[in-house]
Amino acid sequence: MAFALSDSLRALLPRRFRDRRPRVAVVRLSGTIGAVSPIRPGLSIGGLAGSLDRAFGMPGAKAVALVINSPGGSPAQSHLIHRRIRALAAEKNLPVIAFVEDVAASGGYMIACAADEIVADPTSIVGSIGVVSAGFGFHGLLEKLGVERRVHTQGEAKSMLDPFRPEDPADVERLKRIQADVQDLFTGLVTARRPTLSTSENLFTGAVWTGRQALPLGLVDALGDIRTTLRARFGEMVDLRPVAEARGGFLSRLLRRGGAPGGIDGLAEGAIAAVAERAAFARFGL
Repeated sequence: MAFALSDSLRALLPRRFRDRRPRVAVVRLSGTIGAVSPIRPGLSIGGLAGSLDRAFGMPGAKAVALVINSPGGSPAQSHLIHRRIRALAAEKNLPVIAFVEDVAASGGYMIACAADEIVADPTSIVGSIGVVSAGFGFHGLLEKLGVERRVHTQGEAKSMLDPFRPEDPADVERLKRIQADVQDLFTGLVTARRPTLSTSENLFTGAVWTGRQALPLGLVDALGDIRTTLRARFGEMVDLRPVAEARGGFLSRLLRRGGAPGGIDGLAEGAIAAVAERAAFARFGL
């Protein structure tokens, strides 16, 4: 009688409270990490904080799944996102499973390491545990154009790596020290989160591997996809509940604001940012 009464009362509740299926919150993390441009933002803690809070606060959630497709980007934003995921996982006592699609490289792999398990497709690209800085030098071009550039600073390192001046070995050495410090944090984080890493080869050279190659190295825990894996884990009736990203795409922001931010310049900036993002993926043959 009590069971029947319980079911009768349950029928009066909103549907989301009546559903007895095991539920997993799904957060999609796609794109480069950091501020690509004002009108084409990448993944950042500011843009993802709301989505992560909703995912870990979802009523009845048994786990949180991260679907990652990122070639990396800003080390700071990658680390901030990683830390927020770990803090919420500890606070809500929920397991986190990362699913790699095309790529989880560099900062994308750092975020994947926030999960308790990493599942990749056999053809996914993972790794790139390293730090890179790239730019251009234009000082020769200015000479040919007959242009004199004037820079006045307070602080001898203020114009470090100015692309319009010849490269200074002292600047390069300073940059190398910064990179080494970030790399030390990165390798320490991966080592702490992935205690089963293979010692058969150096995994911290910036190299990448396919999901199938990464499995015996301990960079991932299993091969598979989100639907198959979570059905095997929680049953055929598992409810995969997507959590929408708070940030909108360029088109949606354009429509909301009634025009392109910055007019033609804004459109040009968005196009350049799109090319830069495409180049980031192209580094991994994607």
